[in-house]
Amino acid sequence: MGSGFQITVVANDSAEANRDIDLAIKEISRIEKLISSWDSNSETSEINANAGIKPVRVSEELYGLIDRSIGLSRLTDGAFDISYASMDKIWKFDGSMKKMPSNEEIKTSVSKVGFQNIILDPANKSVFLKEKGMKIGFGAIGKGYAADQAKALLLKNNVQAGIINASGDMNTWGRQPNGKEWTVAITNPLNKTKAAAILPITNGAVVTSGNYEKFVQFNGTRYAHIIDPRTGYPATGILSVTVFAPKAELADALATSVFVMGIETGLNRINQLPKVECVIIDEKGKVFTSDNIEIDRI
Repeated sequence: MGSGFQITVVANDSAEANRDIDLAIKEISRIEKLISSWDSNSETSEINANAGIKPVRVSEELYGLIDRSIGLSRLTDGAFDISYASMDKIWKFDGSMKKMPSNEEIKTSVSKVGFQNIILDPANKSVFLKEKGMKIGFGAIGKGYAADQAKALLLKNNVQAGIINASGDMNTWGRQPNGKEWTVAITNPLNKTKAAAILPITNGAVVTSGNYEKFVQFNGTRYAHIIDPRTGYPATGILSVTVFAPKAELADALATSVFVMGIETGLNRINQLPKVECVIIDEKGKVFTSDNIEIDRI
């Protein structure tokens, strides 16, 4: 998935731990084969190859993931959208951009994006992308889903505690060997060697999206590498968003969405969701939190 996974388990000995970790690795590899748009043999690639041509029957697992993704698009008013993969890559965050794209280029870049054009047939478990050139991709939800599935498999195999860390998308269960809760530090975007806050996390997931490493700046405005799929413009005003949720799949999708929706709308949406909390750090380093979260400031 283009990301490093770090798997931690609490076990009686190293042999048991290695067996458990191997199980998780196999599960993550299985999911990668299912959702990868780089693998021409995956179901996802078949859907993309038949955009504007015909529906493609898929496994119940992939159908369910796409169905939930569309639900998240509705929940976030389109700020989350797996058809973002159709977007033209006109923004470069590697230092090579010297000027902003034109309004027309930006508008054209998202002309094929739109979750409303992903048509599901529950009877046949088929997926149809209405427009030629449309693509779906799971970059904003796939790592979280893989972490959830790996955790579920380890729980099924009686692994009492652990962490699945997918490049910062963390899913935990149980407690540390000393009986204490797992804790997570939120990086201070203005000083990456320090934490902005430390929070306990028990049997849940935490995901951080940040633009403090990949961004461009024009006319005094900092543009994040996270792009609004509705407009084609990068997000502005926020340096990082951390979301706590029961599942990493949900936290993964919402962290990106809040970035796009902005502080006020994002927090308002999070406050309406049960068992979901959020910490936002803006460009000036100010910390905003959802209603029911308590953080230890550093």
